[in-house]
Amino acid sequence: MPTAVPDGAAEITRSPAETVSPARSFALPRGTGRTTARIAALTACQAASMVGLGLLITGPARGLWPVTAEDTVNERLEQARTSTLTTLSSIASEAGNTLTIVTITLLACLSLLLIPRLPMWRQAAFLAVAVSLQSLVFLAITESVDRHRPDVHRLDASPPTSSYTSGHTGAATALYAGLAVLALSRLRGPWRKVVAGLLLLLPLLVGLARLYRGMHHPTDVLGGLANGGLSLLIVGRALLVDRSVTAAPSAAAVATARTGEELPPGTTAVILNPTVTDENQRHELRHTLERHGHREPVFLETTADDPGAGQTARALREGAALVVVCGGDGTIRAVADTLAGSGVPLALVPCGTGNLLARNLGLPLSPVAALEAALSGAPHRLDLGSIEGDGLPATGFAAMAGAGLDAAMMEHTDPRAKAALGWPAYALAGFGTLRTPRMRVTIRLDGSPAFRRTARMVLIANVGTVQGGVTLLPAARPDDGLLDLLVLDPRGPGGWLRAVRTLLRGRATPPQPSTARTLKAAGEDHDGVPVEFLTFRRADLTFDTPQSRELDGDPVNPGRRLTAEVRPGALTVLLPSSEK
Repeated sequence: MPTAVPDGAAEITRSPAETVSPARSFALPRGTGRTTARIAALTACQAASMVGLGLLITGPARGLWPVTAEDTVNERLEQARTSTLTTLSSIASEAGNTLTIVTITLLACLSLLLIPRLPMWRQAAFLAVAVSLQSLVFLAITESVDRHRPDVHRLDASPPTSSYTSGHTGAATALYAGLAVLALSRLRGPWRKVVAGLLLLLPLLVGLARLYRGMHHPTDVLGGLANGGLSLLIVGRALLVDRSVTAAPSAAAVATARTGEELPPGTTAVILNPTVTDENQRHELRHTLERHGHREPVFLETTADDPGAGQTARALREGAALVVVCGGDGTIRAVADTLAGSGVPLALVPCGTGNLLARNLGLPLSPVAALEAALSGAPHRLDLGSIEGDGLPATGFAAMAGAGLDAAMMEHTDPRAKAALGWPAYALAGFGTLRTPRMRVTIRLDGSPAFRRTARMVLIANVGTVQGGVTLLPAARPDDGLLDLLVLDPRGPGGWLRAVRTLLRGRATPPQPSTARTLKAAGEDHDGVPVEFLTFRRADLTFDTPQSRELDGDPVNPGRRLTAEVRPGALTVLLPSSEK
């Protein structure tokens, strides 16, 4: 079977000897020494932060609220004790006991390593190292911070460690939240999120049990949650995420299609990324198509060299009446770009990480449900964006393109982490990119005079919502004949707070974006403005220095120039009748 990359991304820009198949490589990252040093440095910072917080609680903040209210919480929990609650709290507390944590960690790691034909070394290391580091930091904290346990009747024997932080809660957080991450990557079907949710609930129950049993103050439990969570974040960032830069699809890929029998005219062509669709999904999709009268659909798989353009060109050349695309935003981009202007309808089946276009169109994120909704709907004309730049040939995009902070985050997100974690992998990668330097950019909209801006990020969008349901451009619509531009330039903590407030307010009351004409009337004084919204049909962006760039979630070669233009109504997409 040809090797493909997640989300339809193009081949990794490495020498042939170094090329990695993201879907099949489970080895730890190269440069183990650097990885270990990074983990050690961040863990030292974690320990210092947790110790500093403990010294603050037991020192200068001892007489301040909410520290002064903690005794009241413990006393009220003592008064609320019943035999049933005491029994339940004992069970919950045992879930964070040292023997329980060690046993479950060992069993989980052995299970991951003994999986037939596919040992998950990286995931096992992630879990084991996170739990171990949490314990080391806990020991450092208890040696540095001396805090007495609550002055209530304690239901357990007091260990010789400080009350700050809660070791049970910290260990439970590292273990059970880590297992939740792995559950999201390993399980399939509707139970996947249920299992992960139950696992995430366990640390909270352990923390509540420790409070109920009089073993810790509330801030001790919060400290344990923070300690376990930070350990997961640090280890996940180091072991599940590494750098990978993808290139734009090659021009030769458009002319390349799989050999085989020709498609009969009127055929339904299903273009799928085999790394994100399995045999069961293929069977369900075939069954759904046949129920709607699409007999004998032809399935065409994408490859690392051709993420969808060649397969779509073949389908059009051989007279396909409907194209179904199964993959992530990269696969959808390649198919949509080739399909644009043909009038052949497209049905979207989201199977990737971000699934931005499907989310913004209100389609279900279940592949079968999305196909069912599309086949029961009607054709709608949607816009596409076209973008090019230095080192970036003219390419269509369906959702977003940009430079700066978001592109750096995409650049630091490993495809294997995307496959294992889903969109939270972007958040892990973003942990190390928040200090991306501010850039200077010259912007020209629709041929009007150019103006200058500083920015952390510029985002060119056909739709407004990104991963996690966060709306960055609330006025963006994929059928208005325009593209939207977000210029993000927060300065300092206050600027970030203003930016977040602007974006949150925009979800309820979408702002009126500026155009080239309104900008000219208002002048160019935008110093201190953290968020700026603009609309255009054509935009030319020139950066003073080369910047990281991304296209529908895939990193492309850095550069100094981007030219974007809207293609109104270029794509015909099947959408539920209620969608506009």
